[in-house]
Amino acid sequence: MTTKKSGIERVFICGSALRGQPDHQNLQAAKFIRTTKTLPQYRLHAAENGWHPAIYEVESGGISIPGEIYELTEEQYEYLLANEPPHMYPDVVNLEADEKAIAMLYPQELVKKYQWPDISDFGGWAAYKQATSNEQ
Repeated sequence: MTTKKSGIERVFICGSALRGQPDHQNLQAAKFIRTTKTLPQYRLHAAENGWHPAIYEVESGGISIPGEIYELTEEQYEYLLANEPPHMYPDVVNLEADEKAIAMLYPQELVKKYQWPDISDFGGWAAYKQATSNEQ
């Protein structure tokens, strides 16, 4: 299955560009499709002192990451890519219902190098941000 059709990119958002999160405007007027989650093949970390999520695929011990699917025009997609944090890269992720979409992943070797905290058990980026904002 392709993630692209007629100049439209299907993108899985699971971090700071989710609805209600501070970078949601980076999606501009992208078309919201639905909420979904990945297959349990990924880990989620809080990179750069919780500035943004770091997601990568694992062979075992993965979780399902909740998120949202959007359809972006080529211009919206390029804008999103231009506003992502350093080192993030687009790649295909496996979603429930045998779907695939592009998501912004992060190199696992950098997560390990900087020992950023694994937040996989928080229930997603928005849940992590809400839990940690209550601690302050």
